[in-house]
Amino acid sequence: MDRIADWPLPLDIPLPLPADSVLLQALLVLLFLWHILFVNLMVGGSLLTVVFQILGRRRPDFETLARSIAGTVTVNKSLAVVMGVGPLLAVNVYYTVYFYTANALTGEAWIGLVPLVTLAFLLTYVHKYAWDRLASAPALHLSIGIAGAALFLVIPLVFLTNINLMLFPGRWLEVDGYLSALLLPNVWPRYFHFLAASVAITALFLLFFFLRAGCPIESRLQTLDRAALRRLFYGIALGATGLQLAFGPLVLVTLPSQGMSWYLIGVITIGVTLALVAMHLMWREIVSPRPSAMPRAVAVFTLITLTAFAMGYGRHVYRESAIDEHRDLVAAHGREVRWEIAAAHWRDATGQTLVKVPLGQRIYESTCAACHAVDRVVVGPPLTEIAGLYRDDPAGIVTWTEAPYRKREGFTAMPAFKLGEEKLMAVAGYMIALGSGEDPGSGEDPGPGEDPGSDTDPGAAGEAAAEDRG
Repeated sequence: MDRIADWPLPLDIPLPLPADSVLLQALLVLLFLWHILFVNLMVGGSLLTVVFQILGRRRPDFETLARSIAGTVTVNKSLAVVMGVGPLLAVNVYYTVYFYTANALTGEAWIGLVPLVTLAFLLTYVHKYAWDRLASAPALHLSIGIAGAALFLVIPLVFLTNINLMLFPGRWLEVDGYLSALLLPNVWPRYFHFLAASVAITALFLLFFFLRAGCPIESRLQTLDRAALRRLFYGIALGATGLQLAFGPLVLVTLPSQGMSWYLIGVITIGVTLALVAMHLMWREIVSPRPSAMPRAVAVFTLITLTAFAMGYGRHVYRESAIDEHRDLVAAHGREVRWEIAAAHWRDATGQTLVKVPLGQRIYESTCAACHAVDRVVVGPPLTEIAGLYRDDPAGIVTWTEAPYRKREGFTAMPAFKLGEEKLMAVAGYMIALGSGEDPGSGEDPGPGEDPGSDTDPGAAGEAAAEDRG
């Protein structure tokens, strides 16, 4: 399903938005960025806790750092959940058809988020509060931390897979559960980009957390001082930001092309430029001979924040462009279905019978009859001549109609008609039959699930159609 017109068209919801669409989009971007900040700190904090705890087996200072970081994870995970309500509601309202379609296609994985989140929170609390009690069983304690961190890696992947699936309506009929959705392009590049962002943002957060005025961390460490901590966390943030820049091109090339634009490229370029400046400042802090000061931290934080805004806005710009044409088709399909429902109700109330005009006849009368009469020249040759030439080759009419050219003098050049092979074959067969003096087919009642075609019923159905056109 490469053509947008061939993508599945779920029914839209014929209800007005509860607020202006621009306001909803702005809220979606801002609330998502606020939410994802705490998700980044939750995921990055759980990963660094485990890594530092492993390093702490040989260097006790890292065990101390790991314990302090674990205390931040439980707070940030609660904030991530609370702050996630806003963007979840916004995406439900603004992208209802796309979001719920993705949720339905991933099925059990989406439903399983509730028990997964519950288990991850319990493991995180056990790991935090059982630090002293499990001091004699360090392997067990570390295993609990690893299990909690692993769940924190899985949960965002489910959300990301669903959001990614929204962008691929052409693949919806191919998806058979969550695992197949994981194989869609863009899932893994976006996920690794997200993980790198989580580590980078967490490292900068910990830089402020441990080096803030009044923090007694130095009195609890044996070999690490403030200068060493500054280099440590800036180094982690620098490396993770570099990985983001490496994964960025993969994210772009695996996205559907219909969402790309020069405007989007410009927004992304601004974000990348800000990130490069922030990386330069981080490097200068790493090599700085100053013992403990971090005067560039605010500048780095500001640049990274602006980068996040640029990338978050760019993500939304892409999403809007990627599904814009398909969303119009979904809306048009919804209007058509509602018109058919109104017509069916009118026929049921009046006892009228729906007359189905054959597809070939409908297209001939609406498109071809202006130039081609049955037995006389109007603008183009008559059907009797066309039938004689193409009686055994209706596909030749299709080929000619899609790419006509002037064959002979005395006839006006025919414009091309891109109606699709099914419609062109139907009208070709009708024209050959009519030109041959054969019965091209009569109207009939449509069977279950068939296209009702051209409905001759007046009244309520026609009023409904006029309303839609208005």
